Amino acid sequence: MSSLDATRAELALAVLYLNKAETRDKICRAIQYGSKYLSNGEPGTAQDVDKSTSLARKVFRLFKFINCLHALISPNAPGTPLPLVLLGKSKNALLTGFFLLDHVVWLGRTGIYKNKEQTDLLGKISIYCWLGASTCTSLVEIGELGRLSASMKKLEKELKDKDKYKDQEYCSKLKKSKERSLALIKAAMDIVVAVGFLQLAPRKVTPRVIGGFGFASSIISCYQLFPSQGKAKAT
Repeated sequence: MSSLDATRAELALAVLYLNKAETRDKICRAIQYGSKYLSNGEPGTAQDVDKSTSLARKVFRLFKFINCLHALISPNAPGTPLPLVLLGKSKNALLTGFFLLDHVVWLGRTGIYKNKEQTDLLGKISIYCWLGASTCTSLVEIGELGRLSASMKKLEKELKDKDKYKDQEYCSKLKKSKERSLALIKAAMDIVVAVGFLQLAPRKVTPRVIGGFGFASSIISCYQLFPSQGKAKAT
């Protein structure tokens, strides 16, 4: 492959990545929380960037509740235990509520909806929905990691003296385990951010802590959205 072909492939990957509204939202989220970390709640340029980026992000989330609603009514994978099914459905229901209420918050912050008290109340309820959804996500990931671990141990016994890292099924399960571990870390960070916004632990979860955890969570989200080289070539 020539250097020009390699450049084209890299640009195709970047285009595929940036064409997603979700990607742009998460990049803006990283900027928002990075600014919050720098400002530490103090007035200044960093806080202005935090506030303006937070408002801009809401445009990327318009009608996103439809995605969560679709996931809510979609069937689960066969063999999924009932507790994990219920937790997954609860997560999708809470995220649907979060994004719906977020629309009202956006209308309030832009001045279209004039009732500030109502906007603040609905904004707080939406954060509680996000906190609940992040908690459900954490529990789902813990449960799924437990299931994966059990199936991998069973597969190891079946392979016995064979090299497990050359087995396609084992490698696939190992990859899923890493992905779910990363999703669990992200969900745990989002819980801390939500707790900070709700001021449930104001002495421990300061604006700088919110910014730090939120920035790290955003970077993980950006990584999770990055497409593979195969998808870029197909595009």
